[in-house]
Amino acid sequence: MVKNNEESTASSIEYSVSGGLSALLSRLGVSFAFTSYQSNILYMVGRNASAGINIHQSVMSNPMGLCLEEGGGLTLSAGYEIMRFQNVLDSDQRVNNTFDACYVPRVVNITGRLDAHDVGVNSDGQAVFINTRYNCIATTSNRHSFEELWRPPFISALVDEDRCHLNGLAMENGSPRYVTAVSASDTIDGWRDRRSDGGIVLDVQSNEVICRGLSMPHSPRLHNGELWLLNSGTGELGVVKRGSEEEGVFEPRAFCPGFLRGLAFHGNYAFVGLSKPRYKRFEGLQLDEKLQAADSEPWCGIQIIDLTTGSCVDWLRIDGELSELYDLEVIPGVSTPMAVPPNTPEAASLITLANS
Repeated sequence: MVKNNEESTASSIEYSVSGGLSALLSRLGVSFAFTSYQSNILYMVGRNASAGINIHQSVMSNPMGLCLEEGGGLTLSAGYEIMRFQNVLDSDQRVNNTFDACYVPRVVNITGRLDAHDVGVNSDGQAVFINTRYNCIATTSNRHSFEELWRPPFISALVDEDRCHLNGLAMENGSPRYVTAVSASDTIDGWRDRRSDGGIVLDVQSNEVICRGLSMPHSPRLHNGELWLLNSGTGELGVVKRGSEEEGVFEPRAFCPGFLRGLAFHGNYAFVGLSKPRYKRFEGLQLDEKLQAADSEPWCGIQIIDLTTGSCVDWLRIDGELSELYDLEVIPGVSTPMAVPPNTPEAASLITLANS
């Protein structure tokens, strides 16, 4: 059973889940969250009192990148803001006798519309993010819209032109380590002509391209000593296999029927976000051929992949007007999360105090 706590906002959207999803989340002791800039909602997925699935929705402006902070908070890139959320509940507290975690934005940085994609938090506790509009990794600034930290070596200037469509960020030991881009273009909108095979992975520390020939790659993540990513234009989850001195190659581990964005891990499971390909921008990719060969239609939703077998073991599917997701995150130790949007009556009325 799926319970949607905001039914009035989702009358044209239908959710369905695999029969084992609730039990898997219970066994792993996790919940998860995902974003959709299309619906302007941050979704939090947990278990309800009837052993079913609860989906909590929080309206945000253009939510995109999402990451779990080391202390349990969440960082979100949304519209023209970078928001830092904290869970304000103690372990014995509940909201409406249901939610065991309540994420409230405690720090909000106004950046302007930078088309910020993936986000992370560095070892100094600062938010870092992919500034797609300016082709760089950036952090927040107390005075300006952002502070540039790094840009690809082929980008000749810090300029307001989305040239390579830098999008994905993998953190390692509190520092940006790998990024993905749709191409190595240094002209405005140049990436759109390289969607099929121009995708690259760059090592931020060495400034080297370590993998080429990808199709609109997204969501690089380090897990169990391997660099994983989503080769979105082929619908494949896989790893970059690399020799000591050679550029790496992409090794697919699983096919998921959709344009893939959003990747998180827990143990031996990968949580993968799927979207339906958009007209024109995503047409003509190898994903079309793979879907036809599998006699399958593209999904919107989340699939949970067993890394040993490469097969989908549980899922959440979304049908109706919602067709595009961006990022997702697994939340350990929480069964039923919720979030409070900024600039709402709920945020204005919610007062929390530290226990004395």
